[in-house]
Amino acid sequence: MKATYRAMQVKTPGNLELVERQTPAPNPGEVLIAVEACGICGADASDIDNADPALQPRVPGHEVVGRIVAIGANTPSIWKVGQRVGVGRLGGHCNECTECRRGRFNLCRNQPIVGSSCDGGYAEIMIARATGLVSIPDELSSEEAAPILCAGIATFNALKKSGAEPGDTVAVLGIGGLGHMALQYARKMGFRVIAVGRGEDIAADAARLGAHRYIDTYVENPADAINAMGGAKAILTTTANPTAVSALMPALAPEGRLIVLGVGKDPLPVSTRSLVGAERSIVGSITGSPYENEKTLDFSVLTGVRPMIETMPLARAEDAVQKMRSGDAKFRIVLTMGDQTDAH
Repeated sequence: MKATYRAMQVKTPGNLELVERQTPAPNPGEVLIAVEACGICGADASDIDNADPALQPRVPGHEVVGRIVAIGANTPSIWKVGQRVGVGRLGGHCNECTECRRGRFNLCRNQPIVGSSCDGGYAEIMIARATGLVSIPDELSSEEAAPILCAGIATFNALKKSGAEPGDTVAVLGIGGLGHMALQYARKMGFRVIAVGRGEDIAADAARLGAHRYIDTYVENPADAINAMGGAKAILTTTANPTAVSALMPALAPEGRLIVLGVGKDPLPVSTRSLVGAERSIVGSITGSPYENEKTLDFSVLTGVRPMIETMPLARAEDAVQKMRSGDAKFRIVLTMGDQTDAH
């Protein structure tokens, strides 16, 4: 094992720098991972821009895949040196709090948030809690698996919570890093899939990803268009734009459910009459536990769901983040620890 490793860290809010760090040793209950790939998520921009000065310098990134190179004491024996594992946004539950005792590990209040309250995967080496580890199937490359650990599980679990059944209509608002995964999962789950986006340039991609119908909000009123098809049993919103979300809520069928994935600063305007009158509901959904992440990976293998990715080397992390911010990424950028750039 090398004595040092390269990492992209946030030294001051909004700025990344490439540094050389001393390789750490894992503490009890932790493992040391040699990172092979790390996806870039929209939440990374917030982590970089709003980095807590008390926690700097911080390494962002929470869609991490690599191999275990060292294991701390008291780590469960299921984890072995050389094993390929992943870590998502939730860095490992505590096994002590009320939510953990209920088995709701994704709601643990005492777990680190990877890339925010603990160092993430924009690095060649990463420390991770064993309770946050996810086993990676052999059928997926590290670059393919990385986005599934956040964008994949977030949309997969949201669809499972949606209340929709095969044959029901499900709409996806926002066809980006999360939305392009949601379309694939929704189609494979047997839903009638409606994609809602801005501009005709995304129409062909939406159809290829599984949408039965694409609605361009520049051309059509999406709520009217969906209601003309009978309304949606569920709407997944991946955008943080409350105006766009609110405008689509009238498209919910009676007892329909809006599942909120996009996080923004502004409040979401809600018509209480619309909620009460037809018993509609709004729920938030947060990624999931390591076990649920493994179910998402397995479903992806079984159904052929894959993220559309572009790879970039670690040294170009700042360029990659800027491309993600601009909306030019189609649809996910993954950092690799080598020097090659490729597209899939």
